[in-house]
Amino acid sequence: MPITSSHNDKLKEIRRLARRRSREDASRFVAEGEDLVAAAAAAGWEPVVLLTAAGSGLAGDEVEPALLEAVSGLGSGSRQIGVYEQRWAAPAGPLCVALWGVGDPGNVGTVLRSARAFGAASVALGPDCADPFGPKAVRASMGAIFEMAVARVSAVDELPGERVALAGHTGAALAGPAAGELSLLVGAERTGLPADVTAACDRVAQIPIATESLNAAMAASIALYELTRGSLG
Repeated sequence: MPITSSHNDKLKEIRRLARRRSREDASRFVAEGEDLVAAAAAAGWEPVVLLTAAGSGLAGDEVEPALLEAVSGLGSGSRQIGVYEQRWAAPAGPLCVALWGVGDPGNVGTVLRSARAFGAASVALGPDCADPFGPKAVRASMGAIFEMAVARVSAVDELPGERVALAGHTGAALAGPAAGELSLLVGAERTGLPADVTAACDRVAQIPIATESLNAAMAASIALYELTRGSLG
């Protein structure tokens, strides 16, 4: 029989996880939609909870479609929702992307997606970054959250290899491919990297552009392309 009560414990957990405000609020996270659930399965992640709309033919505990739509964070609802345990790793090379003060979860998720696309080994989250396991970041990652090693760091010296600060209109033009182990540090669009973080890096580089700045996800994506140019494909 499908779940027919909004007071069901599994539905309550999904509502609670959707409301959480920071990565300290929970050890689990939600992935909505059959594409994300399939990406998790392909990467070897087992769901703690897997709910599916009754009659959809998808795997999982069946739920009345209206109840599943009520807990969905997607405008059009979802036919499948999975709950997973968070996984944290140590920052690793040969290529690591480190974000500092990137508070937009969409940017964090997009960086995860770009890091996966360009073959980075890990994404490290420094202070004041959005939760990579929050619903918006998970959706923006397009499944990369299940394939990337995600780390927490509090200082530059925790990052592997040469530490390169990506700055706006400062330093030499970023040129690749990367030689040896390297960590690329990217800050928020408006404020960039804090001065003490930049000072702790081995060098500063920029992406030459005609405007004032790029958002964090775009800057990281262009830099990753440059650092891996010629080494992929």
